[in-house]
Amino acid sequence: MSKTIFITGAGSGLGKGTALGLAAKGHKVIAPVETAPQVTSLREAAASAGVELTTFKMDIKNPQDLAQMLEYDFDIFVANAAVNEGGALGEVPMANFRELFEVNVFQTLETAQIAARKFVEKGRGKIIFLSSMAGIMSTPYVGPYTATKHAIEAIAKTLRKEMAEFGVQVATINPGAFDTGFNDRSAEAKWKWFDEKIHFTRPEDMKEAEKGLEDQFDPQDMIDKMVEIIPQDSHKFRTAYPEETEQQMKEEEAKHWELEI
Repeated sequence: MSKTIFITGAGSGLGKGTALGLAAKGHKVIAPVETAPQVTSLREAAASAGVELTTFKMDIKNPQDLAQMLEYDFDIFVANAAVNEGGALGEVPMANFRELFEVNVFQTLETAQIAARKFVEKGRGKIIFLSSMAGIMSTPYVGPYTATKHAIEAIAKTLRKEMAEFGVQVATINPGAFDTGFNDRSAEAKWKWFDEKIHFTRPEDMKEAEKGLEDQFDPQDMIDKMVEIIPQDSHKFRTAYPEETEQQMKEEEAKHWELEI
């Protein structure tokens, strides 16, 4: 059955691929993007793929842009928009840390609140938060992003309980490390402010950690999984993918119950 699906942050990466994939499956897709050039790019990609979708500029930090959500009716809301930046938590500039929380947590929750009000009025709907393996796991020098995704996990788990009586479903999708460029740009960003003359974190440790990005997964696999899961009427609260990432998440979560300091 065709659904109307609103997905934020559809200008690049998994969001863009998923928006196009859902449209190809016959769903009505509303796919706002952060910038005007991304509108052009997504329209061109849709035309090239022979699919139709609705796209427009909607920076979720811009109140005027955000108000556009009120104009649309939809069955499923996917909170996908996010930013990423790495760095050691003991030294990351607080302005950078706050920016990640502003986009990934505060404004993401505000978009979900708008969707929630719409769904309560209708008595049905589904909110999906694009979390991450980082919502459960912790990796050195990825702490700023990890902190925001841990917050999203708490938001999703609590909101699920609060919205159940209104007929509104809440879930997360937790991708592993996929080669969209999102993780690579995050790794690069910390070098803009890091200065080994004044910071105590060893640059060689951060460079060694970056080697973990050498074996990222093919993003099309994750896009296919998202296209499969998002429209379904019933599925797991948390969809972690691929399976090896799911196992890693479960093992790390269990390990912390026995961990000593």
